[in-house]
Amino acid sequence: MNDATDGFPLESASRAPLLPTAHTPRASTPRVIAEALRAAIIDGTLAPGAPLRQDAIARHFSVSAIPVREALRQLESEGWVKVEMNKGATVARLTPDEAREIYEIRSALESLAIALAIPNHTAATLAEAAALCSAAEREPDPALYVTRNEAFHTCLYAPANRPQLAEMISSLHRRGERYLRLKFGLPEYKGASDAEHAEILAAVERKDIAAAQALVSAHLLGTGEFVHRFLTERAQAEAAEAAPRRRRGRPARTPSTIGS
Repeated sequence: MNDATDGFPLESASRAPLLPTAHTPRASTPRVIAEALRAAIIDGTLAPGAPLRQDAIARHFSVSAIPVREALRQLESEGWVKVEMNKGATVARLTPDEAREIYEIRSALESLAIALAIPNHTAATLAEAAALCSAAEREPDPALYVTRNEAFHTCLYAPANRPQLAEMISSLHRRGERYLRLKFGLPEYKGASDAEHAEILAAVERKDIAAAQALVSAHLLGTGEFVHRFLTERAQAEAAEAAPRRRRGRPARTPSTIGS
């Protein structure tokens, strides 16, 4: 994250490529802006906590403030951005508790979805799921793997024919994407995930609802616990590293001044 900026706009083209521009406002402009900002957050150009100034973003894309606000609202709903009254928008920070909760909720919803879907699976839908599982297994790029991972899960649940349930699950996939990228940024965990996918698919193919539910639940809860532990340990390590610098840089504050 050393190349991350302090916020938007991006000050130095030598440190990171400029975001694409949208010269002419149009119906899809909020989506274009949201996708550009999301990409900058993913690749680390915009660090957690970095401010996102609406006026600067509007100037960059040559648009009014309206599509910028829409883009930020969309990113906020997906967990990428935090908007606070009188403080504006910032890149949302990754937190262990949020990660675990997202996967706990996904476990409950996706266990239901797979149970509803299994009786409706056909040879064609199972073949599609198998192809997506295989494509994910062969995918070496962590970013693309996240996309293939979601496509596989979505395919497993589609025959449930529950559009509201599908939308809730899709929303949680979007909110959890940043956390999932942490896991798949560590190659040693990809093999375990691929094996779990294969086990889930096998249970769906033999129409074993109980086994499929148990496997999906374990797969998702395990991911949530992994990311929670990873973020907790990383925060502890960063705090331990920063403590000596704080002691050298300024006197320790007395309890009465903490938080003031």
